[in-house]
Amino acid sequence: MLSSLKRRCARRRDGQLVLVTGAASGLGLELTTLFLKAGATVVLTDLHAPDALPEPCAAVISRAGGRASYRQLDVTSDADWAAAADAVRDGEYGERVLDVLVSNAGIAVGGRIEHTSMETWQKALDINLLGGVRAARSFVPLLRDGGQLVFTASAAGLVSSPGMTTYNATKAATVALAETLSAELSHRRIAVTAICPQFFQSGLKDSLVSDDAVATKMADALLTKTWLTAAGIARRAMLGIDTRRLVVAPDGIALVSWYSKRFTRPGYLAVTRMIGRGVAKQG
Repeated sequence: MLSSLKRRCARRRDGQLVLVTGAASGLGLELTTLFLKAGATVVLTDLHAPDALPEPCAAVISRAGGRASYRQLDVTSDADWAAAADAVRDGEYGERVLDVLVSNAGIAVGGRIEHTSMETWQKALDINLLGGVRAARSFVPLLRDGGQLVFTASAAGLVSSPGMTTYNATKAATVALAETLSAELSHRRIAVTAICPQFFQSGLKDSLVSDDAVATKMADALLTKTWLTAAGIARRAMLGIDTRRLVVAPDGIALVSWYSKRFTRPGYLAVTRMIGRGVAKQG
């Protein structure tokens, strides 16, 4: 039944132009691969210099036969976003409009409120939230009517686990951004999707920012001791993107946690408070 559902949901994207941020590794690279398999032309963007791409990313571009190109882009840079938009507007990638924008770049942030510096808060907000804001501001005018805008949020944007104050706040704000843009852009039939996975195996651990030793240990465990993979999350997320869903919880843990908060709130609050007390006992 699942394979039948996948066949029904899968969309061909021949002739579509897709731009993905944070595309050099992890979920961004897996989503890029799926868009390419569906026939799209993809612009991969990330912080790496073009001559210093990770081998898996370079291999994906090489195999794409001209349907993939790379652009260095810092999601916190207004100038980089303006230049990327100008490149599309000038037809550098063959199209002067964009069909799908995937705002995927982000960092992991651990820390309880009293242990997290304002500098860490600002960095997390600038990348995890304002990176998506800049993406939308730059490319919504260039999105084709009927196109799609995708944000990588997190299950942390739907449920709020203790010890992750900054990360929870940035991802919850990203979900709110997606929901708001879904309403604002509905007159153009632009679908907006927020992908909200539980922690999975990816390069996110390398981006971890934390001022709190206890939270660092907890985040390290969440990011490494999991059976979920970027490839699996990408496949399930793509089902939601193809069906133009607003919020996609692409794994069982994220879905159960979200539904628990929505439908059994007293129990959900009891569990999170119990976790909070456990975190506090660690120092």
